[in-house]
Amino acid sequence: MTDIKSMTQEELTALITAHGYPRFRAAQLYGWLRQGARDFDEMSNLPAQMRENLKTFCYISVATIAKKQVSRYDKTVKYLFSFNDGECVESVLMRYHHGVSICISTQVGCKMGCTFCATGKSGFARSLTASEMLAQIESAQRDRGVRIANVVLMGMGEPLDNFDNVVRFLHLAGDEKGLGIGMRHITLSTCGIVPKIDALAKLRLQINLAVSLHAPNDAIRAQTMPVAKAYPMDELLRACRDYFAATGRRVTFEYALIDGVNDSDACARELGKKLKPLHCHVNLIPVNAVEGTGYQKSKLQRQQSFAHILAANGVTATVRRTLGSDIDASCGQLRRKYTEEKGGRSLGDIQ
Repeated sequence: MTDIKSMTQEELTALITAHGYPRFRAAQLYGWLRQGARDFDEMSNLPAQMRENLKTFCYISVATIAKKQVSRYDKTVKYLFSFNDGECVESVLMRYHHGVSICISTQVGCKMGCTFCATGKSGFARSLTASEMLAQIESAQRDRGVRIANVVLMGMGEPLDNFDNVVRFLHLAGDEKGLGIGMRHITLSTCGIVPKIDALAKLRLQINLAVSLHAPNDAIRAQTMPVAKAYPMDELLRACRDYFAATGRRVTFEYALIDGVNDSDACARELGKKLKPLHCHVNLIPVNAVEGTGYQKSKLQRQQSFAHILAANGVTATVRRTLGSDIDASCGQLRRKYTEEKGGRSLGDIQ
């Protein structure tokens, strides 16, 4: 079965004409897909026989709401979406003064093994298709009756470990016939797969790059992020400099503040010295409490001191405002709990 929602209009036209239909039918079908159609029967201007025939050789990816939590504090919504094969991922919809944003997943689980992250503790199942990334946005928009203005690829999974599907998603999300979300309104967050950052820079897309750093040096970084053993910090920072040079887009570094691990004044000074030559911003994130890690977020005084030291070294930094603190804020926790409630089975095993 062919995943037609992941196709460009040119690819879809080739497929449809190969099945004997005229090109204008492909254009009609493409329009329905970009408008978020979930079923061929919705496509009222296609002949009934064509709709039935389409069901025999292609499918439309749909993100079905399996579970939803709404914060009573700020109306942040956390979704657990299930797909056609029963696998599920998390997405978070957030409201800011500049518009509605959504954080979507790019994989079911994650291979990266960062010790402070709940996602990796459930293992890795598969990567998502471009259409499954689009479907998360469309389902959230439909559920809340809003238009999403900004997208962050920072949910479950490592986007650059699913490079081709993510790049395809970026182009489809920007299609004016569909979501029409400009590249500058999309942020991709990575743990730092250097060759893929280099490949992304060569595409010269205008997306925002966020790099999970979480330490001022390789020794501390390797304690929490296995990827640091493959790509040393000097190599990673070089890739970030090249990304800025190629795109003109300022890089953001994500830094999870963990009490007693990476939040000392010495860590802040070392980080400031390394990042000062870069045109960057540091997003300080009090780490989420994840069962089994033993990690605790840094105290408020530590957070403020860390930010002040970075500023004194010429590096702009902000402490991220916590949204949805009452709804399993850390990525992976909702899926993990849901799976445990179902006896450890995937959604596809549940009848």
